Amino acid sequence: MDRRSGDQERLLVLPVPMMDEYASHPLVRPLHITDIGWFPKARNHYWRRTEGIEAYVIMYCTEGSGWVRLDGDRRHEVRKGELTVIPAGAPHEYGSSEESPWTIYWFHMKGELAASFFGPERSAEPFPIPVERSAAIIGLFDECYEFLSQGHSLEHVIYASQLAGHLAAIIRLAYSKRKAAPNPLRQANIEQALRYMTEHLEDNVSLAELAAQAALSIPHFTQLFKKRTGYSPIDYYLRLKIQSASQYLALTDQSVKAVSLRTGFQDPYYFSRLFKKIMGKSPSAYRSAHQD
Repeated sequence: MDRRSGDQERLLVLPVPMMDEYASHPLVRPLHITDIGWFPKARNHYWRRTEGIEAYVIMYCTEGSGWVRLDGDRRHEVRKGELTVIPAGAPHEYGSSEESPWTIYWFHMKGELAASFFGPERSAEPFPIPVERSAAIIGLFDECYEFLSQGHSLEHVIYASQLAGHLAAIIRLAYSKRKAAPNPLRQANIEQALRYMTEHLEDNVSLAELAAQAALSIPHFTQLFKKRTGYSPIDYYLRLKIQSASQYLALTDQSVKAVSLRTGFQDPYYFSRLFKKIMGKSPSAYRSAHQD
């Protein structure tokens, strides 16, 4: 590895014997960070690991660009705003662009839940991180780095491990959205339909309206939406409405009928049946449980 990026870079490698001991702790064992770093404009940054490593390698590019290749496969370009995950045990190599050196935040993570978060697939294809999640990733990096820099006590490692779980959840969500709608335009269309749903919880939106918001045919929209969320569009919409109703029941004194009407259900009996089906309790029982 050859890297020259100035004095601002940050790098922290936790001692292996110490982490082997800490890894047996129930709050560290599921997921923990072993290495963490930030390399700004890292010209000549290059790594080649012919045997891979035991940890997952997570790299988030915030400026410039670079590339990653897994197990001798084709080379993937990593651009600004994209993140790549190199699976544990996979031979790999990666490097910064010569013309536009990347700035990367990176982590090495291990643990019993690592494969559940990052998947068993042997692929390092980069995927975009939503703009609203970028600050969260950088904030979690800063907090992890700060705590681990203060010392390698068990309490600091436990705290950083919980932050690692939050970080891994953000990455998993971003990847699942990308996998469900790999076409960026289609993904934006689905997001538009989701926003339309949340903005019209007091109405009754039809499947045709939602498909129109996504600029897709009804069959194509339904297929992509279910792949993205696991639910059909109308089922998902109804669940959003019931979620909204549960907040009114817990936080206000409005009658069940008033809450039903406020969330677009003209028939209070249908509303009550649907509420119990989704929430597991009748509206009245739900209110009692959350207002006691």
